[in-house]
Amino acid sequence: MTESKTKGPMRFFENNYFSPGELARVRQIVRDSGTSLILPYDQFIEHDNRHIDPNPKAASPDYICNLADEGGYNAVAIHYGLAKRYCSKLAGSVPLLLKLNGKTSIPSQEAPLSVHTSYVEDAVRLGAAAVGYTMYYGSPRQDEDILQLASVREDCDKYGMPLVIWAYPRGKAVEAKGGKNCSYLVESAVRMATEMGATIIKANLPIPTTEDFFDNMDVPEYYRNLEKELQAMPAKEQKWERARRVVDAAQGVPVLFSGGSQIGDDDLMENAQACLDAGCFGFIFGRNMWKREKGQALELTTKFQGMLDAA
Repeated sequence: MTESKTKGPMRFFENNYFSPGELARVRQIVRDSGTSLILPYDQFIEHDNRHIDPNPKAASPDYICNLADEGGYNAVAIHYGLAKRYCSKLAGSVPLLLKLNGKTSIPSQEAPLSVHTSYVEDAVRLGAAAVGYTMYYGSPRQDEDILQLASVREDCDKYGMPLVIWAYPRGKAVEAKGGKNCSYLVESAVRMATEMGATIIKANLPIPTTEDFFDNMDVPEYYRNLEKELQAMPAKEQKWERARRVVDAAQGVPVLFSGGSQIGDDDLMENAQACLDAGCFGFIFGRNMWKREKGQALELTTKFQGMLDAA
């Protein structure tokens, strides 16, 4: 991967081609330091109203809008209904990242497909700075998923709209080959997002797999050997190396790391530092922010902004 030669605000977009329209819009979600901190609030579609626990206030889109505004986030990622009814309150303060697809948790998760909840034309009409699309890498329904994503990408090219791909390994085949959080499948999903034309990629920080992984002949030998090498490293070095490999898998397409499920403050800060040191574009932290009490969330937000601006 070619590294940026400058520390300018668009440094993560210097070494690959991005259209004028993409760059004009993506500038809206980039900090002066060239990094980004995004607040996603698309989880209620997939995980239902259980997200009111432990912070019932997080059920209110107004609460999220206020958190995004007061926290100085670079964008808020939400679905069409909330964007249409609430996002006007953020006009001029926090850019909109319109999430275009989603699914519920009710059917079996063995063959997931995240389908349209809105379209690129909706994002244009709402004044969005970018759109988001969840790609379930390795799902048995990937033949539908990839075609749907290709159609979204085509419309993004037509309108000069930045495309943020949630690069998520999912489905029964994924679980049989190490699981959704292993380096093998996260790296592979990120590379797929690059191949599909992402402007920015959202990914999770990989974690160690179980011992069963090493004897799984369905996993490529390269990744079985790599996992042994990674797990032999000290914990912090291993975390950094996993993050670095994800960034490298994107081959110059900027990577936002997700916080995933809610974790403790110290673990979240350590993960964030590892991802920054590995060369990520920024963070897209949702449940790890709005599930916390507002004052604590704003305190953490300030810490992350300081880390991003020093990167």
